[in-house]
Amino acid sequence: MHPDLPSLNALRAFEAAARLQSVKQAAKELYVTHGAVSRQIRALEEELGVALFVKEGRGVKLTDAGIVLRDAAGDAFARLDSACAELKRRTEEAPFVLGCPGSLLARWFIPRLDRLNRELPELRLQLSASEGGPDPRRPGLDATLLFAEPPWPADMRVFELAAERIGPVLSPRHARFAALRRAPPQALLDETLLHTASRPQAWPSWAASQGLPTAGLRYGAGFEHLYYLLEAAVAGLGVAIAPQQLVADDLAAGRLVAPWGFVETPARLALWVPQRRGDGRAERLAGWLRRQLADRAVR
Repeated sequence: MHPDLPSLNALRAFEAAARLQSVKQAAKELYVTHGAVSRQIRALEEELGVALFVKEGRGVKLTDAGIVLRDAAGDAFARLDSACAELKRRTEEAPFVLGCPGSLLARWFIPRLDRLNRELPELRLQLSASEGGPDPRRPGLDATLLFAEPPWPADMRVFELAAERIGPVLSPRHARFAALRRAPPQALLDETLLHTASRPQAWPSWAASQGLPTAGLRYGAGFEHLYYLLEAAVAGLGVAIAPQQLVADDLAAGRLVAPWGFVETPARLALWVPQRRGDGRAERLAGWLRRQLADRAVR
């Protein structure tokens, strides 16, 4: 605030009392006590060195100085209210830009995009794909959807949506599908496993959860991104490992099966929002995402 200006709270209390011609009504409008408004006005009068109100019967009346400040404060607050409303309108009318890894975008988000547009038309969503893990702090992003592990940074609001659960998947087109679908997890020690550079610890983590020796894993073809890994699995080229959310539609359609189930990891699928965002659309998107994930989880 400009060093020559009084407290904004004091000016707001005075403006409300002057406009409503009542300290009591001003307190009601501002959701504070009668005493709080009176103290703010007294402090303002002391700082300015003039009386702004005088008692008149059971109420108060503006002095000449009070009338001058009322007109100036009323005009200033009206202009501020108008400017803030315009800025909020511009923000809410602008597209909501969501960053998302390409694999998550292609395999989970896009199949649900039409439903999202119908149910949250005010979002006016604009998607920004990233081949790797998107940077939630990248300029131009309103929010970012990604898998990550806590703790969460202080400069971001993080809406946790679901725990990450990973597991091996294979296609009915796989040459050994009939044998593998009924085999114990140990059978995968004899398989060449499809893997991805973006999640090098996925197979070792899963093997450890099953009590299998990680040194016994045999790796086959590697892929730069998870999307390509899963396309290879759907084509029957091998056994892949992936988050359950990214193969949910493939499992439902029978394109992939998960004979050994899924295990929870420390990571969470979460919506990351910079603290500066405050137009409410991120909260509505987070709620919608939770409902979609819960709907699939109970099927």
